[in-house]
Amino acid sequence: MTFCELKQKDVINICDGRRLGKPIDLALNDSACVSALIVPGPSGFLNCLRAEREGISIPWERIRRIGDDVILVELDANFGK
Repeated sequence: MTFCELKQKDVINICDGRRLGKPIDLALNDSACVSALIVPGPSGFLNCLRAEREGISIPWERIRRIGDDVILVELDANFGK
């Protein structure tokens, strides 16, 4: 699977059903293996004013399934806060 195919899928948290967005980047480790999936950070009025948007890094170990249309991840309520 290519990154172009991966970034077309919605990322969904299976713990609360929340849509996290589509992947915007991948993080690689020293061995050039994928270590995390990056999705857009929270949106809101104040975040729109910032020139640079930060993404949320989802560790590869938290990805539960990659389907045809979605990527299912398992993140607890406190993740990313």
